[in-house]
Order: sequence, then C-alpha cells, then structure tokens
Amino acid sequence: MKRRTFIQGLAALGVVGAMPLPLSRALAADIANPVSVDNLPKLKGDLTLYLGRGEGGLYENVLQAIQKKNPDFNLAIRRGPTAALANTIVAEAKAGVRRADLFWAVDSGAIGLVTDAGLAKPLPSDLSAQLQPQFRYDQWAPVTGRIRTLPYNTSRLTKDQIPTSIMDIADSDLSIGWAPAYASFQSFVTAMRILEGDDKTAKWLKKVKKRAKTYAGELGVVMAVERGEVDIGFANHYYTLRLKSGKPDAKLDLAFTEQDAGCLVNASGILTLNDDPLATNFMRYLLSEEVQGYLACEAYEIPLVNGITQPQGLPSLSDISPPKVDLTQLADLRPTINLMRNNGVL
Repeated sequence: MKRRTFIQGLAALGVVGAMPLPLSRALAADIANPVSVDNLPKLKGDLTLYLGRGEGGLYENVLQAIQKKNPDFNLAIRRGPTAALANTIVAEAKAGVRRADLFWAVDSGAIGLVTDAGLAKPLPSDLSAQLQPQFRYDQWAPVTGRIRTLPYNTSRLTKDQIPTSIMDIADSDLSIGWAPAYASFQSFVTAMRILEGDDKTAKWLKKVKKRAKTYAGELGVVMAVERGEVDIGFANHYYTLRLKSGKPDAKLDLAFTEQDAGCLVNASGILTLNDDPLATNFMRYLLSEEVQGYLACEAYEIPLVNGITQPQGLPSLSDISPPKVDLTQLADLRPTINLMRNNGVL
C-alpha cells in the first residue's frame, strides 16, 4: 500500500459512506481476517500518547491519518527516546502523576519496564486475538516485528559460508560491523544473556570485539557491509530491505541464525495506562488492515496481525527459527550495559 493511498484513504474512511459495523460483528466472523478501519469505532475525546522515536516519521504519518479520520479526536503527543519515556512513565506514577494515557514504544524492553511496574491495563481478548498466537500478551499489543539478521556482502561471501549459530560467529574469521550503543543491539545482547548466560555472552563480546568495526547505528552497519568494508553485520532486517529498495543491485543479502539470539524477533508495541475505552479503541487502529499494511510496505516492518502480507524480500516467520523469549524479559538493560562496559564494548 503506497503512502499517499494509505493517508488519503484512512483520512476519508468514516467521513462518507455507510456507518461502521458494530465492533463485535467485525471481529466475530473470522479473526484470521484483519479488521479494516471502516469497521472500527469513531474516536472522540482527548488522549495523550508517549511516542518513542523511530521509523523516520512513518509512525507520525499513521498518527496524522488517524486524527484526520476522526475530527473529534484530539491526540497530544510527547516524543522522546523509548527507554527515557518508559522511565518517565514509571517516575510519574511513583510521584502520583499520570500524564500519559498510551505508550507506543519501538522496543519491547521499554514495554516490559512499564508492565513490570504494574502500570499497564489488561487488553480485551478480542484485541489480542487479532495478533498471531506467539505475539499475544495480556497487557500490551505488539504492533510490528523486526528480526535480528546477519546482512552480508554477496561479493565477499556466499550464504553457506556464514555460521547458522550466533555463538559460532565469534570463532569465525569473518570481519564484522556492529553498533553496540544502539538499543536494538543491546536488546539482542540481553536475549543472549537470557539464553546463554552472562559468562558465555561476555566471552562472545570479547571475541567479536577483536574483529568488529563500530558504527553509530545499524543503518550504518548495513551500508558498510554493502560497501565491502566488512563481511557481515548485526542489524534488524528492515535496514537491509530499505537499502535494497533504493538500490536494487546492492551487493547485499540477509542470513539468519537458528534458535538463538541472532534470530530474535523483537517488536514495537503499545499499551494503555488507563481504563478509558477511547484508549483501547485507539490501539485497535494500529492493528487495522490499513496501518499494518502501510508499515509493512513503507517501513518494511513485520505485520503481526493475521492476514497481512509480509514485506518483500523477507521469509515468513514460519520459515525462520527464532528463539522462544518472552519479549518483556528484555526490559532490564542494566546488567547488559554493565556487562558490555566491563568487557570494553561500550
């Protein structure tokens, strides 16, 4: 779905034409079919959303379109780094203040910080049922997914030369690009700690550091791989797909490890901090057919609602082997940061 089509179409829905179906009817027939915005309740009233920065303004496009579709809806937005906003929500709650009604985070670790503090409200069952079974949580809704991958330079390597174990990467002779200060990388290391333990993770970091070149962000990692500065990199999948969409002949492809942190499927997500049905109904728009399709097409993120087409150039989730990790366990980054600092990575 093209950006202009999405924004114009979403803004127009509900302004003319038939009245929306009752939500229960829209969801009851077949949960495998995504729900269109024209079957969702109109939004009326005021909400405040804390929005983690991300996706180059594409989330902002979604929010603007939702507001255009609902002229009686006023959405105040506070923007900032996801982790900082999560800490702010917790601090405000301790002070007896609630300024946010909703929190849309670009990383599930920040979601976990808020849910662990007991601040998120339970989701209605019909909302969580729209999500693929492995992404159903009681207190938050994953919006889109992202896979940890190994982008590699196709002029320097073939896929069968790349280990399928992230732990074996440390013992290979491959040159590596990484961005250890990047939040997604730190969530990946946290997953490694959960799966492998601190000792193995520390040894892995030390070995990789000897052959790794550091970049400010994971887009920089992917660009360096394509230029041939390094053989492979560690990055979320969409950076490679976005680069290839603008440069189809890029010397770049994706490899995946199996059942370890190197193939972690993380997610952006949203939760509500109050019991107002308006907040819950706003969340429904983010899981709608139009929004999910737009983010898959424009951001190359993975739709987590049933029945939405995956981004081109990416295998389906059923064809890869991610580890089984409760994404909210990624919330406690402090031990990870300490481990990385103690081993000279940060």
